[in-house]
Amino acid sequence: MMWPSLIKKTKEGGIDVIQTYVFWNLHEPKLGQFDFSGRNDLVKFIKEIRSQGLYVCLRIGPFVEAEWNYGGLPFWLRDVPGMVYRTDNEPFKFHMQRFTSKIVNLMKSEGLYASQGGPIILSQIENEYGNVEAGFHEKGASYVKWAAQMAVGLQTGVPWIMCKQPDAPDPVINTCNGMRCGETFPGPNSPNKPKMWTEDWTSFYQFYGGEPYIRSAEDIAFHAALFIAKNGSYINYYMYHGGTNFGRTSSSYFITGYYDQAPLDEYGLLRQPKYGHLKELHAAIKSSANPLLHGKQTVLSLGPMQQAYVFEDENSGCVAFLVNNDARKAIQMQFRNNAYSLLPKSIGILQDCKTLIYETAKVNVAKNMRVTTPVQVFNVPDKWEVFRESIPTFSDTPLKTNALLEHTNLTKDRTDYLWYTLRFESSSGHGSRNITVVKLQVPVSLINGQNNISILSGMVGLPDSGAYMERKSYGLTKAQISCGETNAIDLSGYQWGHLVGLLGDKVRLHQWANLKSVKRSTNDAGLIKNCPLAWYKTMFDEPNGDGPVGLNMGSMGKGEVWVNGQSIGRYWVSFLTPSGHPSQSIYHIPRAFLKPSGNLLVVFEEEGGDPLGISLNTISVIDSNQAQSQLS
Repeated sequence: MMWPSLIKKTKEGGIDVIQTYVFWNLHEPKLGQFDFSGRNDLVKFIKEIRSQGLYVCLRIGPFVEAEWNYGGLPFWLRDVPGMVYRTDNEPFKFHMQRFTSKIVNLMKSEGLYASQGGPIILSQIENEYGNVEAGFHEKGASYVKWAAQMAVGLQTGVPWIMCKQPDAPDPVINTCNGMRCGETFPGPNSPNKPKMWTEDWTSFYQFYGGEPYIRSAEDIAFHAALFIAKNGSYINYYMYHGGTNFGRTSSSYFITGYYDQAPLDEYGLLRQPKYGHLKELHAAIKSSANPLLHGKQTVLSLGPMQQAYVFEDENSGCVAFLVNNDARKAIQMQFRNNAYSLLPKSIGILQDCKTLIYETAKVNVAKNMRVTTPVQVFNVPDKWEVFRESIPTFSDTPLKTNALLEHTNLTKDRTDYLWYTLRFESSSGHGSRNITVVKLQVPVSLINGQNNISILSGMVGLPDSGAYMERKSYGLTKAQISCGETNAIDLSGYQWGHLVGLLGDKVRLHQWANLKSVKRSTNDAGLIKNCPLAWYKTMFDEPNGDGPVGLNMGSMGKGEVWVNGQSIGRYWVSFLTPSGHPSQSIYHIPRAFLKPSGNLLVVFEEEGGDPLGISLNTISVIDSNQAQSQLS
């Protein structure tokens, strides 16, 4: 369990509040069947936060977006008659209120709200609804009012917030999400509400085919300090620790690793200088808590692009934020008969309005770098077993219709895969985050008489946002055979067979007890490589030590990986970024998933790769000076 160490590192970084989403599709995967066990134990997580002396903002949603599959909505909602998500729709409101009440009552029963002496000081209802509200017209505005009234009526005794919701009804607090809320946020929509920043983006999400977004420690610190200088009362980093989207939890086309560029990286390791520079900022702000809380704010102009934000009280003391907005040059600033030199685009914090104790553009923390050390390469063919998926024909499919059926209506999001069969060599095509409609053209060889055509449709997560998500359809929508440029046969209206999932899915091949249920294929080295639709199985021992562990899948194509029956996520290393690299090739295996010896590794490969190139690695960090000395 990584929770205790992650919370400890977070506290040591100067954080006071941990914000967490509540994922509806995790906790109620089937209607009326709730799961709060293992990694889903929300109460245990909050109690661990409390035990370390921190507070909680509970973002119930229950829609959360979060680059999470279906935005956290359980897929069974789609089958509720008359359902329209996130609007003034009675079926949705009924289930949303039922789940929200379930979570609130669970927290109350454990005494976890601050009004009961617990750590939860804030709760959130809905999430970034302002992005889609206009799409629902007048029903959007009435839904916002209903959601606010419903939440407040649950009587938690702590405030409720709505992020990116300018029309959040009193007493619900509208908050900001983004990178520069000190510059972009117009502020609370009522004078009795505090100025709050729910998501200060420390990086940005990454999708397959996309490069990582690198946000500097200096930029994060500048905008956080500016928000405080402008009377901001609460900032939450999104993410402070991103982590791993295990299994099929990532939304459409998002990589398994999440916000790896956060102050605590995907493995929970310190990413310097981001972690240390923000830690110093937090300490500087806390050292001036009294004047910030009780002092009167004064704003002074110190130049065309320079200001001073001063908080002063006779009993509480004084703190000043000197702001240089000029991104091109350093500036000498005069303040209260003293001169201060600030770097370009920088904020200096003056304790007692005199002593410069922190500057956002001046980093005193050494940069570190992550080191991946191979400890085992799975390059022995005899150690692998291979199980190949059979390609079904029309006669093998249990469901036959005179039309192509929608993918998720059949799979119910329980598997990524659906076979469409009609009566050709394996081929594939894919979309991307920005290309949602794919047209695939492949040559086919036809024989006189009956031909079988089998097409495998594969999902890479459902979308996580947008209005009318329940109306979106997926899968094969049209098929035709073209002979030359003018002669085409439209197959869409022919009789099609449909088969949900793969054989390995159905027998749960990734679990130890089911390995003998499918006949093993040869483990000859030449036949192991480049096998599409193949399941691979091998064993390995846990690496020594207690540091993070990762699996390098760089030699494979696209698929999913399990360790001891636990999915560590989808991989897609064949989808390269514009610079020619995989978006992600190392996949996190938490130590909690491992045993000292005899660990089961199962890989499902769609396209065909080389499992002999997979390696087990330990992950560590070293500072940049140490790295340079090792290279010299």
